Amino acid sequence: MDEVEFMHRSCSTILVQAARNDMPQSRQTEKPIAPGSMLPIRTVANLTGINPVTLRAWERRYNLITPQRTPKGHRLYTEADVELIRQVLELLEQGISISQVKPLLEQTPGEQRATSVAGTADAWKTYQQKMLHAVEMFDEHALDSTYNDALSLYPVDVVNQRLVSPLLRIIGERWKERETGIAEEHFFSVYLRNKLGARIHHLNQRSRGPLLILACLPGEYHEIGLLLFALATVNFGYRVLILGANTPLEQIPHVLEQRPCDGIVLSGSSRPSRGLFESELPELVKKCKVPVFTGGRTAAKHQQTIEASGAICLGESISAGLRSMSQLLKTGK
Repeated sequence: MDEVEFMHRSCSTILVQAARNDMPQSRQTEKPIAPGSMLPIRTVANLTGINPVTLRAWERRYNLITPQRTPKGHRLYTEADVELIRQVLELLEQGISISQVKPLLEQTPGEQRATSVAGTADAWKTYQQKMLHAVEMFDEHALDSTYNDALSLYPVDVVNQRLVSPLLRIIGERWKERETGIAEEHFFSVYLRNKLGARIHHLNQRSRGPLLILACLPGEYHEIGLLLFALATVNFGYRVLILGANTPLEQIPHVLEQRPCDGIVLSGSSRPSRGLFESELPELVKKCKVPVFTGGRTAAKHQQTIEASGAICLGESISAGLRSMSQLLKTGK
């Protein structure tokens, strides 16, 4: 499955609608639900990673889930409801639009696969076209409206992969061809950065999970990948301390002295400076008593050198990198 890269050269990224307050763990490794248990919507959101706003929208607009109600009207979900939500998520991650999900759930697995392949091509075209038009018109209200509508119906990882990443590529590839191409790119970048920064701050206040220091490698001035990973980690239950672009590695141990953390994540897509991975990174690993992870296009190209330094290469895939990092932190390896 294609993923948004840690570091994209164009703009910034995306808002997340839900927080997970427990220790980080994937949906597949959640503790089993006791038979007969009735779960409130916040617990279901924590178990599945789907925020309550989206769960309510699936119920009202598409009749996907029908929870029971308390006398006061609060929603209660069963184990079967949670399993159904996970099935819905699996289909959405394949690129299926939310309007297609209910008919697919009524089909056999073989029929689902055939329909899924046929239905992925145009599922996100409308959202992309609306947002691209809003960027061209510098219409923040229209941009925000379309963006928020997508986020109300789909998990943030799906929106990143199916909507934001393609839109970033389109804007990044065509800026030279348009009279206002650079202005459009900057407009979209500022919009997304503001949305993301506010949401990360909000989720950090609510999370009780492990703390990560996030920074761009020296010479890396594009923060997109770092912010994307920050968004994914806070949505996964971590807390983040973001140092931003072009961070000198020699300063990170001093930051660690003032603010102890559970891991350090470095991001980059630019060509590394001479000696960065051969001397500076090994020195950082030596001084820090916590794991040092490196992700992005640069990490993927220099995996052997990075691993020889003692750091851990996460590659370009956010979701795969996050799973790998979480497993390593969990096992202490």
